[in-house]
Amino acid sequence: MAGDSFDSYPNGIAALFRDDTTPQAGLLQIVAFVGFLELFVMKDSASGAEPGDFPGDFCNGALDFDWDTFDEETKLSKRAIELNNGRAAQFGILGLMVHKKLGEIDMAADLPIIGTLQ
Repeated sequence: MAGDSFDSYPNGIAALFRDDTTPQAGLLQIVAFVGFLELFVMKDSASGAEPGDFPGDFCNGALDFDWDTFDEETKLSKRAIELNNGRAAQFGILGLMVHKKLGEIDMAADLPIIGTLQ
């Protein structure tokens, strides 16, 4: 197979800025694409849109999923579910980061229900 394997690239921010990794043209493509999305696609439609839209609504009519057919109670419920899923994901990531740091300092986490994690 020709090309580079995943193992040949460093982890983290070093994969972007070391000379022997990502080409500058690749970085320019990434920045240009993100800039295009920010300026032309992912606009906050609640800023000057019709009444009833909410802050953080980035659909702009591109992906509707029949949102307008839901009643207000269903919309509120779906927003609350999405917010709680985001919070759960944040706690999950925080738990992974704490577990990683505990492993780096050679400290075994002794949990009352599970026992000792190695």
